[in-house]
Amino acid sequence: MSHVHVLGIGGTFMAGLALLAREAGYRVSGQDGPLYPPMSDVLAAAGIEVHEGYGRLIHADSADQIVIGNALSRGNPAVEAVLDRGLDYCSGPAWLARYILHDRWVIAVAGTHGKTTTASLVAWLLESAGLEPGFLIGGVPENFVTPARLGQAPFFVIEADEYDTAFFDKRSKFVHFRPRTLVLNNLEYDHADIFPDLAAIERQFQHLVRTVPGCGGIVVNTDDPALARVLEAGCWSERIGFGTGADAAYRLAPAGHGWRLADWHWRPPLPGRHNAMNTAAALLAARHAGIAMDSNLATVSAFKGVRRRLQWRGEAGGVRILDDFAHHPTAITATLEALAAEGGNGRLLAVVEPHSNTMREGIHRDRLGQALAAADRSFVLAPADLDWDIAGALAALGGRGQTAADIDSLIAAVAGASRHGDTVVIMSNGAFGGIHERLLARLADPQ
Repeated sequence: MSHVHVLGIGGTFMAGLALLAREAGYRVSGQDGPLYPPMSDVLAAAGIEVHEGYGRLIHADSADQIVIGNALSRGNPAVEAVLDRGLDYCSGPAWLARYILHDRWVIAVAGTHGKTTTASLVAWLLESAGLEPGFLIGGVPENFVTPARLGQAPFFVIEADEYDTAFFDKRSKFVHFRPRTLVLNNLEYDHADIFPDLAAIERQFQHLVRTVPGCGGIVVNTDDPALARVLEAGCWSERIGFGTGADAAYRLAPAGHGWRLADWHWRPPLPGRHNAMNTAAALLAARHAGIAMDSNLATVSAFKGVRRRLQWRGEAGGVRILDDFAHHPTAITATLEALAAEGGNGRLLAVVEPHSNTMREGIHRDRLGQALAAADRSFVLAPADLDWDIAGALAALGGRGQTAADIDSLIAAVAGASRHGDTVVIMSNGAFGGIHERLLARLADPQ
């Protein structure tokens, strides 16, 4: 096999796979709908051939294998062409497992929140120890120039997503990865377009736990009741428990201006309890891979984070703009509480786009108002095609929350409410209509 054609190449996982395939010596091409940063930039920088649209299957006669992303389904013209012509195809996770992961010590990071940051930190800890790990991360880690690379054996770090594998394989992606070190950060209900309830997600995590060998290790958040149920269903590997409770083997607690994990202390590179839990998980995963904890602690402070995770986008009119990927009430709460804890003289303004399928369906509508409680003012996009009452969900904020029907109106509202010294954090897992640059331009020239 020499030519791999990737359908859905713009997704974070599939773009990373394309980079790995290119580095491994394959000719790589792909198709997708309109792409947006950061993955559009990543693919362009790598010089990977990308075609927009699925009107026809590109390279149907030259590709040795078609790798199909989970965003595509039956009825897609390119997918139908693959099936009609009897071409060789597989899912992204299956391709990765067969051609990249089969002889590696896989460190997989799973959980509802914090996967990207934790996986990036694990890769950085191993990199700083001189191990040159391979990795595939669903974002752009600022300590590296790429979200994916082959690295040197044996270690490979992967963000292990619970989303389904493909239209023809409804298991979670992570069951393909067969980790020797598994991180279970947290678990709650998400992906309402795929899973009917939390129990269905827990079942997939149980499948994942069954793939960890007896000589492997599972780094698990012992504060999380859903993860406790997952392990109660069966566990055959060493448990490395961390958390804030007294029953955690490695207990996490605030310590001055930093955090303490058992006997180890560090100053956080990123603010808030949520990021402290991510850091604890990463430290223990690297330790399981053989890195001395003292070396890890010295490295943590040099971690730069991940693009779109509390990322500075600019300042105009004395107002600083941050971008964050938070798109679930728990993640929104964690982001705002971390920023609020930093203090300062200005106010904290939150801007939210309900972009994920779960948010658009209103699954978490009863939690949205409370999730925004730490912000001084909140602004939520409420497009006409949403069939639930966002304004009603914000009623708990007592007038501190408002909606806008379109991005232009949203920008006008945020710009009008902002004043010198404020911090505006924009939260979405989509492109959000380029709101960051447009808001900065409006603040710089209020007219």
